[in-house]
Amino acid sequence: PRGIWAKRKGAADLPFWCRIAIARAARTQEHGTAKAGADVMGSLLIYAPVPLFRAADGGFLLEDQACNGLRLWAENFDRVIALMPVETGTPPGTWVPLSRIGPAAARIEIVPLPAAWTLRRFLPALPEARRKIRDAIARSDRIGFAIGGLVGDWGAVAALEAQRMGRPYYIWTDRVESAVTRFAASHAPRWKTRIKARLTHRPMAALERFLIRRAALGLFHGHETFEHYAPFCRNPQLVHDIHLKPEDHLPEAAAAAKQAEAAQGQGPLRVLYVGRADPMKGALDWVEAVAGAVQQGADIEAEWFGAGPDLEAMRARVAALGLQDRLRLPGMVTDRAAVLAALRRAQVFLFCHRTPESPRCLIEALASATPIIGYDGGFARDLIARNGGGLLVPMGDAAALAAALAGLAADRGRVAGLIGRAALDRAGFDDETVFRHRSEIIRAHLPGVE
Repeated sequence: PRGIWAKRKGAADLPFWCRIAIARAARTQEHGTAKAGADVMGSLLIYAPVPLFRAADGGFLLEDQACNGLRLWAENFDRVIALMPVETGTPPGTWVPLSRIGPAAARIEIVPLPAAWTLRRFLPALPEARRKIRDAIARSDRIGFAIGGLVGDWGAVAALEAQRMGRPYYIWTDRVESAVTRFAASHAPRWKTRIKARLTHRPMAALERFLIRRAALGLFHGHETFEHYAPFCRNPQLVHDIHLKPEDHLPEAAAAAKQAEAAQGQGPLRVLYVGRADPMKGALDWVEAVAGAVQQGADIEAEWFGAGPDLEAMRARVAALGLQDRLRLPGMVTDRAAVLAALRRAQVFLFCHRTPESPRCLIEALASATPIIGYDGGFARDLIARNGGGLLVPMGDAAALAAALAGLAADRGRVAGLIGRAALDRAGFDDETVFRHRSEIIRAHLPGVE
């Protein structure tokens, strides 16, 4: 019966392809044979927290991957209305004109809301924002909102408005924001940030539970997020969010060649991480793990692509250890082709994530047939559950991670085997597949306007 599989304990442990097949079967059971057209596709309202910036010509700029996400929603629904915050100032380098969406942009309506992360900005903006949100809800067949925050979280405001209007909605989240904030309460570099986190993480957690308990559907990206929120949700669904295209996957022949090269064991073990240099990413743990492996005699060359508050501390630690020739920290790398090339070249993707989240970088590594080696967590464990394309050590145990890394450097045949298994674990992780999967779940399990 519709929705029952998602509520059963252990359903989230089904392989990703099984979850897709079940979602499609549920949709077929409810709707019969799916046909293109407004009677099946309908309109969708979303709140996407990725900020817009104003361009010089008065139009909007949006992050490139968010443009791709809007395009994919429009491929699965007849019309998409997107509530989005607007930031002031200079946009990051990866923000592009909305024209990047392509022809699908004609079926997408952007409803701008002011970015208002302080009470001073939020309270004056609230009445007009509520009016815009209610109008958008009234004009949409199905509605759903990303949440993550407290003051200024328009997704939470939209969910509350949907409750007042008697409209069923879904909640989307890709990490446990209250837990991330709780981590910041003791690890953030600035004392003001730590104090704010201590004051807000508990009410943030209460708001998350309140909204999710009243949602008709929960879409939770990654197993760790699912495990945290599923007990509060009447219909939790484990989904994924990825912006890799099928052609971004390392071709089978190239994956086989990568595996064969690793088996030869020539040269240092190539280690990579791509992400923000931040305490929640375990940036300094990562340096210690690499250093510990080198001290055990491992032949390693390691790189961390990404900037952040811990980058200078990482560089100082590398210099103090005398590892400049083994460990490179180039900072932010904005060239997507260069990042993809590095992922494909790497033989180990080493990570030290400290908070419950679902980082896409692990999926991107598997797509490049690069095994994931790092701290245990529900998300990483689920990604490699089918074929074992990685190794996990206890959370926070940098010494165990160093030992695992040293063991791999000494056993290149094992590295080659992990590369082969990582290539198997990447199946189904492309943008078209995961957005179609989520769209089918929404149509099957979220009541629309008749």
